[in-house]
Amino acid sequence: MLEARLDGRIEAGETHIVTRYRPTRHGELIGGSLYWIIKHQLVARSAIIGFAEEENGYCRIRLAPDLVAIRHRAKRAHQGWRYLDEADAPADLAGDTDGSDALPADLAGRLAALALI
Repeated sequence: MLEARLDGRIEAGETHIVTRYRPTRHGELIGGSLYWIIKHQLVARSAIIGFAEEENGYCRIRLAPDLVAIRHRAKRAHQGWRYLDEADAPADLAGDTDGSDALPADLAGRLAALALI
């Protein structure tokens, strides 16, 4: 569902989300990742390409069009997205040999919440 939502916003090889305020640390976030949270689980990340001002005063966060699957990790009651420091970020699933990347997202989230993966 998230991937379909972002695919609908692809323009000129990138996608975006719009937020009310430009992040204070926007300069240091370029080249980093925006982490997606669904049902209290970190589920994927998108690379941050840059930031742009919208005509209505909002901020457009420019993102790479591809989502990177990550190890699901429980996140306290919050929906949407967050920036994480590299030390706090979950590992990408690509290249994992435990088979967890083959699990459906919902099941992987429940297993991660129980600290089983």
